[in-house]
Amino acid sequence: MPLAPDAIALAALLPGTWRVGATNFAMWLSGDRLRPRFRYDLKTAAPLVLDDVVTFRTAHGVEKTIVGVDRLHLDGARGDSFVWRGAGLLSFVTSRWSVVGATEDSNILVIRFAKSLLSPAGVDVIVREGIDSHAFRTQVAALSESLGLTHGEFASLTWLELAD
Repeated sequence: MPLAPDAIALAALLPGTWRVGATNFAMWLSGDRLRPRFRYDLKTAAPLVLDDVVTFRTAHGVEKTIVGVDRLHLDGARGDSFVWRGAGLLSFVTSRWSVVGATEDSNILVIRFAKSLLSPAGVDVIVREGIDSHAFRTQVAALSESLGLTHGEFASLTWLELAD
């Protein structure tokens, strides 16, 4: 059964650094942004607000960073989700995302992104930094339904290189 975490569970689950291991999200499939990582830091627990730092390497090896803030919105009709707002020049940009599943050990998460003005909807499967990712693809395949992935989403995933 997919995880439907509440604010307390998400505040414990998300902080730390995560690597994108599989995705169908266009931002990571263009070839311009490689080895994406997310770092979530707890800003406040009530209401749940996270600092969000995304890093990736360009095709030329330059590290880039996107900074924003995630605020959890509790909305029974649409489901609980975070609203990300960029910082600095990206302060006008927002997107909505939610955690739809996690492994029992909380080291693999599935994040679903809603369509926004700048990007289509998509899914990232992320693995906690520092965790042995040797069997990552096998684990996700075996647990795809319990992680909240539809068959179509699983089939659409592109598997990214997790090595440093």
